[in-house]
Amino acid sequence: MSGFSKIGFILATLGSSIGLGHIWRFPYMAGTNGGGAFVLLFLALTLIAGIVMLIGEMLIGNYTQKNTADAFKELDSSKSKSWRYAGLVLVGGPFILTFYMIVLGWVLYYLVSVSIDLPSNADEADWVFGSLLNVNIWAQILGFSAVAFITALVVSFGIREGIERLNVVLMPLLFIIFIGLLVYASFQPSFMRSVHFLFDFKYYDITADVVVAAMGQMCFSLSLGVGIIISYSASTKPNANLLESALYVCLCGIAISLIAGLMIFTFVFEHGVEATQGAGLVFKALPIVFSKMGMVGVIISVLFFLGLAFAGITSTISLLEPSVMFFVQKYGFSRLKSTWAIMAIIYVVGLALIFSLHKDYASMLTVLDKTLFELVDKA
Repeated sequence: MSGFSKIGFILATLGSSIGLGHIWRFPYMAGTNGGGAFVLLFLALTLIAGIVMLIGEMLIGNYTQKNTADAFKELDSSKSKSWRYAGLVLVGGPFILTFYMIVLGWVLYYLVSVSIDLPSNADEADWVFGSLLNVNIWAQILGFSAVAFITALVVSFGIREGIERLNVVLMPLLFIIFIGLLVYASFQPSFMRSVHFLFDFKYYDITADVVVAAMGQMCFSLSLGVGIIISYSASTKPNANLLESALYVCLCGIAISLIAGLMIFTFVFEHGVEATQGAGLVFKALPIVFSKMGMVGVIISVLFFLGLAFAGITSTISLLEPSVMFFVQKYGFSRLKSTWAIMAIIYVVGLALIFSLHKDYASMLTVLDKTLFELVDKA
């Protein structure tokens, strides 16, 4: 099986870490957790603990050259081989994919539909998003299906011909799009307000909740703990320069987070939208902001959601690969069959989550007063 080239490994690992975590989650986490205090903690944790943890996972994969489950087992020198149970992190990828692909489907819907008819106020924005969940269920299913198909197709082509080739194209395009948006934002009057919001530090803003949020963002943004880094590292040359690769991934990931934050909050402040809107910042607040910018806003909306889609799809293929690699190495199944079989299971579960969001089916798909989607999202 052909593995990654050096640049392919860096770009693929970067693609797995950037995803929705850096672009969608980072700005709204900063907005709801004190701005500068959260950003400072996130940067410190990523540059100290994050790099160490990233190198640790890279070493496990690169040294053993095995899938996540077998890598832990091989490194365990005890008779009981208790560390083999650490391989259960493999289930994390498919589990996350069940709702991650739904959110990415929303991104595609906003890209192809909402961007050309942007809501002009909060009521319209709420209606657009609410109708997507409760009325346009087939639009959700279509977007979800498109993401599932693209993800499985790329992974089925393998490491070099599928995953690396996609990341070599999408990662540079992603940076070009967001650097271009940042340059445009830097000429707006509210740009310096955005800078102060993200970088002004007040010690009393640091609370236990902010620390936990920053730690969670660090793990989420670096794709730690779900087998992605171990699997990708097992698919690169033994004795590769992992420190160099880890530094590239961390620094580029931080850069795209800060670029996204500066750009988004500049637009938000420029048009008087509340910065602490949480997850709705992207799907409710930003479309209103873009609508106030006229035709320029339409162009920016298309570019923004296109970049978000690029980031998301590189993450979905990363979340699927560890499980596929396990079945290929452990049981000798073909990559093609393993990929589509796993995706079929994820797809069925994902459909159940989509229907649990719809008002007509929510009551039948609710457990402990939470819909299936809410349960998976909070897990």
